[in-house]
Amino acid sequence: MSQSQSQGSHRAVRRAERLTRVQAATVPRVPEQGYGPPPRGHSVRPGRPAMYVPPVYAQPPGRLQPDRAPSSSSPGGYDRNPDDTYRPSYEARRPPGVKTRAASAPAPAPASTPAAPPGARPASTPRPRSVPGPGPGSGAVPRPARPRTDAVSAPGGPVVRPAGGRAAARRAERARRAAQRPETLRRLVPQALVVAFLAGGTTAFVAHDKTVHLTVDGQPRTVHTFADDVGELLDEQGVHVGGHDEVGPSPRHAIADGERVAVRHGRRIDLTLDGARSRVWTTAATVTGALRQLGVRTEGARLSTAPDARIGQDGITLEVVTERSITFLADGRERTVATNAATVLEALGDAGIELGGLDATSAPIDSFPREGQTITVMRVTGREKVKEEHIPFRTVRRADPTLLRGTEVVSRAGRPGLRRVTYRLRTVDGVREKPRRIAVEVLRRPREQIVRVGTSPLSVPGADHLNWAALAQCESGGRPGAVDASGHHGGLYQLDHGTWNGLGGSGRPEHASPGEQTYRAKKLYVSQGASPWPYCGRKLAR
Repeated sequence: MSQSQSQGSHRAVRRAERLTRVQAATVPRVPEQGYGPPPRGHSVRPGRPAMYVPPVYAQPPGRLQPDRAPSSSSPGGYDRNPDDTYRPSYEARRPPGVKTRAASAPAPAPASTPAAPPGARPASTPRPRSVPGPGPGSGAVPRPARPRTDAVSAPGGPVVRPAGGRAAARRAERARRAAQRPETLRRLVPQALVVAFLAGGTTAFVAHDKTVHLTVDGQPRTVHTFADDVGELLDEQGVHVGGHDEVGPSPRHAIADGERVAVRHGRRIDLTLDGARSRVWTTAATVTGALRQLGVRTEGARLSTAPDARIGQDGITLEVVTERSITFLADGRERTVATNAATVLEALGDAGIELGGLDATSAPIDSFPREGQTITVMRVTGREKVKEEHIPFRTVRRADPTLLRGTEVVSRAGRPGLRRVTYRLRTVDGVREKPRRIAVEVLRRPREQIVRVGTSPLSVPGADHLNWAALAQCESGGRPGAVDASGHHGGLYQLDHGTWNGLGGSGRPEHASPGEQTYRAKKLYVSQGASPWPYCGRKLAR
């Protein structure tokens, strides 16, 4: 069972309990003293007021003896037939074996009543009448008429015969009726309580029945309900309410008679608004109502669906492009247009601006134009230029142990490459821009240059212990590329070209590395001593 069904069943049980309590509170209780006065022909049971028992009927009427003379020993002036078990309603019943006061002791005759002569009937006691029967031999027993009497009998006592004739009989009848009034009230009170109970239940039923005007998605209907609030009413009517639905008043609002309740179910919309996608919910029934509810301007807008189209319970997919104000700067003029275009290119068409082959805009032509956006149109002219350029070569240095340390020899010369480059030259609104390279074609690849670098140590036995740094400082100031004023001597140690070449050097000494210059100078010292440096030679000594 779902949660909504469980809540509905609990609410039904609560409503039944409330109705029972209301009926119990509004209807009076019936007294527990009996079921009212006895019907006609029934007698009251002694000791239990307002209770009655069925009468005890006598033998068949054929056994009655209506012609017997009345007796003063029995009430009414007649002797009671011992087989007659009939008891009038005004005579109280006694348990078996208990004698009545009239049977146990004869009641004294009233003082005002004179004794009747022997054989005479009382003047106030008529002779019992018999009911004519079918006749002898028919098998039916004739039913005697009930004797009339003006005597008044008290319950359980002897019959008191009033004096004074008919006036006394009327007074006795009024007294008898007055005595029967409590019995009448006792009979009418339970009936009135039953009527009040039924009236109270009906009143409670009518009081809790409410008329409610219910409108669901614009469809009105009138319902009768015992629900306490709007939520119970909707459960009774089978109206499901979700998180995106609107209910007015709220589900916890107490319902009054004549209440108006409105329910609007939510509908899903997959909306694309000015290029932005989102999923929204609405309670409107049409596209126009939904856009108005969402606060979307529809004046001048472009819709993918008709404005008056209805939105079903399954939702709808909707694309809306609103009207916007766009400003264009083109050909030295400013133009502002109101458009619902979805791209910059469409907006240019609405503004009446055409683009040339190389013309461009400040915003991409396939982008979405925004409200208040300013777009610049650039008039472009241009050409292409082809040019050949050299490609520089790369130098590779390799170690050579056959060469002295610090010596470098080019074993293979490098050669630059050649390429063809295409440039685009543009002029935007009369202003020339920097050329932009758009294409490159290699015509000849460059060749690497290989250089051998010596790694052999510069040790010369017999000259390594001398101070060659002091000699170089004295001769050239410690500058490897120094040259004297005549131009014949150069390097750290100011050697001439002939001496340098004789020592195995190549080129000029000032062009050699400092290590090679020192190495050649040591070889010169071993062969000639310090004489090649007549002034600074003394610096060699440490």
